Amino acid sequence: MSEAVLYVVATPIGNLADISERALKVLRSVDLVAAEDTRHTKQLLMHFVINKPLFSVHDHNEHQRVEKVLAELSAGKSIALVSDAGTPLISDPGFVVVQAVRKAGFPVVPVPGACAMVAALSAAGLPTDRFCFEGFLPAKSSGRKKQLKALERESRTLVFYESPHRVLDSLKDMAEVLGGAREITLARELTKTFETFLSGSLEEVITMVEQDANQRKGEFVLVLAGAKVESDDEEQAIAAEHVLNVLLEELPVKQAAALTAKITGLKKNALYQQALALQVQK
Repeated sequence: MSEAVLYVVATPIGNLADISERALKVLRSVDLVAAEDTRHTKQLLMHFVINKPLFSVHDHNEHQRVEKVLAELSAGKSIALVSDAGTPLISDPGFVVVQAVRKAGFPVVPVPGACAMVAALSAAGLPTDRFCFEGFLPAKSSGRKKQLKALERESRTLVFYESPHRVLDSLKDMAEVLGGAREITLARELTKTFETFLSGSLEEVITMVEQDANQRKGEFVLVLAGAKVESDDEEQAIAAEHVLNVLLEELPVKQAAALTAKITGLKKNALYQQALALQVQK
């Protein structure tokens, strides 16, 4: 396998038996392995009796490594790109390298396999026909709440990764912003010895995690139910209230209601009463 190709190789997320035959074949055949953590990947390769030259490609050096990757490919060498676990680029380094390699005209070949997001979705018991992967939420509560607020009306199932020292705080922020009744499945330590799935409302899962310190250890995937789809009438009413609120900042009640009626097609008298109620609330 000496042609110049960058292989994007998925590796196990916990259970070493999940590595594919094709992944092993590629790792045995390439000239070089670009790894997120060379020490971690060296242990993986040693387990499968594979001895290959390794170099690092991680969050802090990826831009600098592009030159080396392109030079090696230009010399006709093949490279396997791997992350510490799972599929590279999925909340892991690799995007900068893959983009540069494709722009340079070299082939990029995916070697699919384990992915924590897909594994969690497959067993979470929440809708999977449409979903939205959000990766890691911001580290600070204010940033998390802002991002969650932006997703408040997202009807697709939402998938997040989370770390052990932030998982409980993230769950609490979700409950505060999206409501404690929203359904969630917390998937922990997927494919490993202590794999756990906790399902229920956010309030229920928060209680489970608070009561059992073990549920705050390991690696997490949070699979959150999307917002309930509003009916057309409900959506129209929400939109009308938003327009009214904006117009009431600048116009008298009567004018705001009349203009909102023109914009939304709703009845002016009903909007006038709604505008009066909104003004009282302010």
